[in-house]
Amino acid sequence: MLDIVNGKQLRIPKAVIFDTDNTLYSYMPAHEAAIKSVIKKAVSIFGVSKAEFTHAFEVSRSDVKKKLGNTASSHSRLLYFQKTIEYLGMGTRILTTLDLEQTYWRTFLANAKLFPDVLNFLQQLKNKEIKTANITDLTAQIQFRKMVYFGLDEYFDYVVTSEEAGADKPDIKPFVMALDKLQTPPQEVWMIGDSASCDIVGAKEANIVSFQIKNSNKELKLNEK
Repeated sequence: MLDIVNGKQLRIPKAVIFDTDNTLYSYMPAHEAAIKSVIKKAVSIFGVSKAEFTHAFEVSRSDVKKKLGNTASSHSRLLYFQKTIEYLGMGTRILTTLDLEQTYWRTFLANAKLFPDVLNFLQQLKNKEIKTANITDLTAQIQFRKMVYFGLDEYFDYVVTSEEAGADKPDIKPFVMALDKLQTPPQEVWMIGDSASCDIVGAKEANIVSFQIKNSNKELKLNEK
């Protein structure tokens, strides 16, 4: 079977791999609502200003990412908030750190919306018996929660998190792991993601046919890379 994309004739894949954030849903609206909720709670708990907490958070987030590098734990909100509270000179507040992390993710999910036609597209792949996988940076616990919240757990045959693979994209490890789970040659697999530097570069290194997705005016568009 063949399909036409951007004027090119392509063979229908035996498997499709998807990124998660900004590919299946819009990340920023959910993140902005979540961090706003956290700041409001933190200002009330610690008696600091919004500017003070925001500065402490940005410094702490940058420090965590610098120290942990290209790993799943470098995205940990739990670590961000732990370090933020410590930066404010209040020591390690375990219960408060857990509370802020739960506030963040609870608000995040409440404000996260799938892009139009995502479920329809996944259902079409399922109907055609095309295998699916999801490669996503961050810890399995958080990304699994997103999948269940969106109702996507029934649509993906396999999931590979950077926590499981040991490295974030564009490292080749998560792509190789996904191919191993799918038991499909890379030439017969498509990778769909929003990030040229992470999704597309990593897929190309693994010899997977890759497409960069752009969501504009609520329309799904694929640009081959």
